[in-house]
Amino acid sequence: MYVAQPIEWTDRGVVMLDQRRLPTQEVSYTYTTYQDVAKAIREMVIRGAPAIGVAAAMGVALGLQNSSAKSIEDLRAELPLILDTLAKTRPTAVDLFWALDRMQRRFAELSAQTSDLAQIKRALVEEAKAVHLEKRATDEAIGRFGAEFMPHDGRVMTQCNAGALATGESERRLASFK
Repeated sequence: MYVAQPIEWTDRGVVMLDQRRLPTQEVSYTYTTYQDVAKAIREMVIRGAPAIGVAAAMGVALGLQNSSAKSIEDLRAELPLILDTLAKTRPTAVDLFWALDRMQRRFAELSAQTSDLAQIKRALVEEAKAVHLEKRATDEAIGRFGAEFMPHDGRVMTQCNAGALATGESERRLASFK
């Protein structure tokens, strides 16, 4: 079973599948700024609570990675703008706020340990990637445990966005459920 990748961190930026175009078109865009990630969340390019949380974490990482701050104080001063911009995208999205809080806490931990901006930026990119991997693992477990309740010869109707597209899941993991 093929399922398109809804979100991915790459060296070029955050790649998101434009879910507004599904099912007739499969189009992905690469976002290179936190402002663009915020716009993608707000305009519903990416959907589903877990995937929105992943996008928010990646948006914070992009914002800090691209910062021209020369000191930890400057970087710390920039963070609230990045967080606020992303927070305003979907004010009821619980996973979005969970991810923003996590990234803010991680920044606080790192900045208390070091003033090496490059190290902090790298660690926050790794944190965003960890958010993605953890969401995928959690959602895979939910699917595995819930599979026994799914009808073998029937259909299931979902409300809102559901499944791999909403969770940041990859086709590799979905293939394991066959």
